[in-house]
Amino acid sequence: MAIAAPLWVAAQNAILKGKITDAATKEAMAGATVTLLDYNLQTQTDANGSFSFNKLRNGNYQVQITFLGFKPLVKAISIKDDTQVDLALEKALFLADEVIVSATRASANSATTYKNLSKADIEKNNLGQDLPFLLNQTPSVVVTSDAGAGIGYTGIRIRGSDATRINVTINGIPYNDTESQGTFWVNLPDFASSVDNIQIQRGVGTSTNGAGAFGASLNIQTSTRYDSAFAEVNNSIGSFGTIKNTLKVGTGLINGKFSIDGRLSRIKSDGFIDRGFSDLKSFYVSGAYYGKSSILRANVFSGAEQTYQSWYGVPEAKLRGSQADLLTHYFNNLGSTYFTQQDSLNLFNSNPRKYNSYLYDNQTDNYQQDHYQLLYAKEINSQLSFNGALHYTRGRGYYEEFKHQEDFEDYGFAPFLIGAETIDKTDLIRRRWLDNDFYGLTYSLNYKPSKALDFTLGGAYNEYKGAHFGEVIWARFAQLDNNKQRYYDNDATKTDFNVFGKATYSLNNFSIYTDLQYRRVNYSFLGFNNAGNNVQQRDILNFFNPKLGLTYQIDKISNVYASFARANKEPNRDDYTESTPGSRPLAERLDNVEIGYRYLRKNVTAGFNLYGMFYKDQLILTGEVNDVGAYVRDNVDRSYRIGAEFDAKWQISNQLSWATTATLSQNRIKRFSEFFDVYDASFDYLGQRENQYTNTDIAFSPSFIASNEFAYKPIKALEIALLTKYVSDQYLDNTSNNARKLDAFFVNDLRLSHNLNFRGVKNVNLSLLVNNIFNEKFESNGYTFGYILDNNLITENYYYPQAGTNFLLSLSAKF
Repeated sequence: MAIAAPLWVAAQNAILKGKITDAATKEAMAGATVTLLDYNLQTQTDANGSFSFNKLRNGNYQVQITFLGFKPLVKAISIKDDTQVDLALEKALFLADEVIVSATRASANSATTYKNLSKADIEKNNLGQDLPFLLNQTPSVVVTSDAGAGIGYTGIRIRGSDATRINVTINGIPYNDTESQGTFWVNLPDFASSVDNIQIQRGVGTSTNGAGAFGASLNIQTSTRYDSAFAEVNNSIGSFGTIKNTLKVGTGLINGKFSIDGRLSRIKSDGFIDRGFSDLKSFYVSGAYYGKSSILRANVFSGAEQTYQSWYGVPEAKLRGSQADLLTHYFNNLGSTYFTQQDSLNLFNSNPRKYNSYLYDNQTDNYQQDHYQLLYAKEINSQLSFNGALHYTRGRGYYEEFKHQEDFEDYGFAPFLIGAETIDKTDLIRRRWLDNDFYGLTYSLNYKPSKALDFTLGGAYNEYKGAHFGEVIWARFAQLDNNKQRYYDNDATKTDFNVFGKATYSLNNFSIYTDLQYRRVNYSFLGFNNAGNNVQQRDILNFFNPKLGLTYQIDKISNVYASFARANKEPNRDDYTESTPGSRPLAERLDNVEIGYRYLRKNVTAGFNLYGMFYKDQLILTGEVNDVGAYVRDNVDRSYRIGAEFDAKWQISNQLSWATTATLSQNRIKRFSEFFDVYDASFDYLGQRENQYTNTDIAFSPSFIASNEFAYKPIKALEIALLTKYVSDQYLDNTSNNARKLDAFFVNDLRLSHNLNFRGVKNVNLSLLVNNIFNEKFESNGYTFGYILDNNLITENYYYPQAGTNFLLSLSAKF
């Protein structure tokens, strides 16, 4: 690249400049986005509507101009020397689909730390891996995969916060599971193929719908209007028997008012981990009506998954220990984890990085989730607009597992005698079911009486009904009625109401932002009373979440901002059901401070921010047994995350771009206690021992995260990109103990993309993604537990190894 640099400079001397105006009023349009298609060059017009691109090669270019509320314009430009082009945009005949998510989005001058990903950003990495892996190059993100290859059960953390603390909405509708508060992307395979754009807000962010954002928000918008009919076929193959097939079709606008588009997908993979297969299917259908001042859109999408369980992880003694370490682990867990000769052979003979403890053929997770959305937006007049949505989600499924030597009393079986021997244990196969319904409405009313004032009133009401039950479908020694026996059955109901009002007022170069939200949660569930008996219980929580921000526009290309935001969050299902009212944990509170600087120029975008996230009563695992004998999370009085984030992209030339992110943070718990179970030499339980800690690291919170992407286009149709990710050490628990941690990892991926032109075909793309090109051996997730046996501390660490060098090859055609 260095040798070729003088040649690039010599060939890049032309200047393209111009002015964008409103075709009707002839007024200059400030803030219009101007893009040189195929070259990743983008800028915005200044206060006079002017723009320019410097150091361009002579040749032909496609210039695209977009502005919300106006028709996009694409103009072919031929450049020989310095060129001036003046263009006018016409008012759009229809509302833009973006109004549907505008109520929960941060804007360009918002005092919020965020990252926008366009459809093109998502498409270039979408070769079959789950959505979290497509976000891996964004700031403060760490992703993981149970099966090791990014397909199946995958997870994401942002600023060290896990999925239960990341608020996810799809078209403004909550997606997080209502009770566990997690997100399970395995239930929406290949969903990225139906996504138009994503905004990632880090920290508390703006008011949104669903559970409180305690680390970040993912605000997803699905496919928007296509004016022309289209069809697209995308097929991928890859390592570990991976196959992805996607078909997309759309009618375009029919009679200038109607459109229908859809997608059908299938993904299959054997997984990197032994038997860690995934069999995933999904579809997406959307129909829309566009009036002169309104949009009515109906979305139906669904995902069905079967995955072999790879939830257990690999014991540290197996992954990196000596034979003596492995034998010690084996005998410590004989009779609790390892029962049969097959278990033993599997442990000692399998590949250490691919080991899966499960051997039962149908040790699978099976679930289907169907989503129905009806979205409506109306421009009442030039100052007032409304949008609302009705939604319904139906979910049902189970996971099946083989269990050794289970106690009869846990399943409602009666012991019996065989000769003089009492039989009160049995091998069995069980299914644990979840059957749920989630429905509700969201709304927002936007009032903009002048350029200086923008006010939004919004909110939502949602209800969840979940049935939890378990069935024994086979038992070696017990008698089943009708080939199955239900051994637990309980229902839960949860309602979630919120209303928010937010306003932005601009004065000269200042913009003041306020956002006030009230949220009420009502949860009814089967739990324990103070006597330790199971009874139906209820908890009602009321939260007030205020936010305040200030932005100062330094000049046309840069601004600074500062904000304060508070969020409150209720405990999750296990915290409630495995405790009594006396031991039930408190709700958590987060105070978030953000200070940042944003810079946007013709070929450089950059953002730098400082953040502080200060928790009251954060919930963490301590190992303590509560009054019903359960290990649940405890509140810690004070904890915090403070850090600095950097996010930039530099279009060095038409051929070469550089994008980078970095996060440096400190994540601490002021004071907490860790508890260990204590056993004597005969494994008789003696109680618990307490260790106290101060100023320790929060689990799974690396102090340094960085990503880097160099993309080079030797010719217009070919891109070569090197993607790099570094994550520093992470602790498996909150004790800062070096014996319980994930080692730092540094992973490099290579992406090749080549566009081909054929008559009658809009585009043919051939892409190759080679992950982990240097075959780094690393683990991105894990867990730990310990106990004291005969006055000796036994620590068990488990890890989730990720795949070495592997590839995905994709061929897509657009018509």
